[in-house]
Amino acid sequence: MVETEKFELIAKTFQGLEEVLAKELINLGADDVEILRRGVRFTGDIEMMYKANLHCRTALRILKPIYKFEAHDADEVYEKIKKFDWDKLMDNSKTFAVDSVVYSDNFNHSKFLAYRVKDAIADYFNEKTGKRPSVRIVNPDIQLNIHIAQDQCTLSIDSSGEPLSKRGYREIQTEAPINEVLAAGMLLLAGWDGQCDLIDPMCGSGTILIEAALIALNIAPGIYRKQGFAFEKWPDFNQEIFDKLYNDDSNEREFEHKIYGSDIQPKAIAIAESNVKRAGVSRYVSLKVSPFQQLQAPTEKSMLVFNPPYGERLYADMDLFNMIGSKLKHDYTDMEAWIITPPTEASEKIGLRPSEKYQLMNGAIECEFRKYEMFSGRREDFIRKIKEKEASETTNEAVEEAPKVYVRPSSYIERGANGVSEEDEYDYRMRRHRAFEKSIHEAAGEYFDERTGEWKKKEERSSEDRPRRRFNDDEKDGFKKRRFDDRDGGRPDRDRKRRFDDRDGDRQDWDR
Repeated sequence: MVETEKFELIAKTFQGLEEVLAKELINLGADDVEILRRGVRFTGDIEMMYKANLHCRTALRILKPIYKFEAHDADEVYEKIKKFDWDKLMDNSKTFAVDSVVYSDNFNHSKFLAYRVKDAIADYFNEKTGKRPSVRIVNPDIQLNIHIAQDQCTLSIDSSGEPLSKRGYREIQTEAPINEVLAAGMLLLAGWDGQCDLIDPMCGSGTILIEAALIALNIAPGIYRKQGFAFEKWPDFNQEIFDKLYNDDSNEREFEHKIYGSDIQPKAIAIAESNVKRAGVSRYVSLKVSPFQQLQAPTEKSMLVFNPPYGERLYADMDLFNMIGSKLKHDYTDMEAWIITPPTEASEKIGLRPSEKYQLMNGAIECEFRKYEMFSGRREDFIRKIKEKEASETTNEAVEEAPKVYVRPSSYIERGANGVSEEDEYDYRMRRHRAFEKSIHEAAGEYFDERTGEWKKKEERSSEDRPRRRFNDDEKDGFKKRRFDDRDGGRPDRDRKRRFDDRDGDRQDWDR
């Protein structure tokens, strides 16, 4: 391969971070950048591929497409893969692994598809050499990826190997830590550039703190990887180019502010201290054991970015989010806080209206990354000042470019061009989310307990047969018929019509 030759590459990321990743790649010098679903397509040479692996903070892996074809079922995929010239990529002494991503109605089992690709490669070498290459799931020589969208198939070779989120500085961690790529993406969405102090009052393993320090210092996140990159095992690996990029620290910068982290758990702080030290940013990060409600607010303007604890059932955390909102309003005036949390009733207990929201995925949980701006005085005055500032900046720019420019009326600025305010749209989304959440719980056989504010499982009724109801006295247990003389004065002929004089005092002519 000629080193200056350009080729197609695909960077994979989390949902919601595509635009952030695209901006990163453009800044690195990538060409033909195109945003995809959970990824970004771009072109570059071998140096660009190395650089993307080393420097991209929001990329999970960098793929190099090597074969595109059309297929409608797994057998057709097998035949197409078997026809590929595998000798130019590997031999039967190499180990390989196959990942699969499928968005198609024609393929309903992604793992089976990966097995068919593996079989095609093994059969290719077995027929030519009589020996099959071995499959190794962990750290193979060649990592392949098959992506199918409907009937369009793309086979790629993975240049990263282990996911790029595995930076190398986090050897120990707390329960359910935030992913490094997600943490970096949140910081970049928040506009963090190291120009003020940063606070994470629920820091856990310290991932947000470390990623914030790396961004502030402009240190490449890939330099800590102990396992290296998959492209280092490729036949065309250029050690000289890689060493030049790896050792280049010319773009690193000084950081004159401080990053503060705290957590209520002493064990979490101990883990964070170990990870911060391993990342080499201890001089920039200060850690302490403290619950958020007792944390002393800084005197200098700061940015808060944190990931509060939550799970699939959040009603027990209403007090936590209520405390967060109260703390922010009273102690962090004129600052901004960015919080990632699912859009549930519990998170609404923060009691603040977000000025910005981004849809993100934290593992399998759909979340919103929200910006809260704390201010002193009335909210209306705060919003008016912001709009006056924005209008002034817009007017100044317009005057410079074109003296006669039309300025939109304030009503459009307040409600948007489509006439719908952010508040109305937000209320609609919350109502829709709550209705959806209610339907999920009710379908699961749960009911909402107004007293505790929790969804509870309905008690299942017993499957035992009910006792048969008995309507006749003679069917009841222990029932005994009374004798005729007990009921009718000793007259066994009770059914015979009685004489008038028996009933009416000897008056036989009573009805005349």
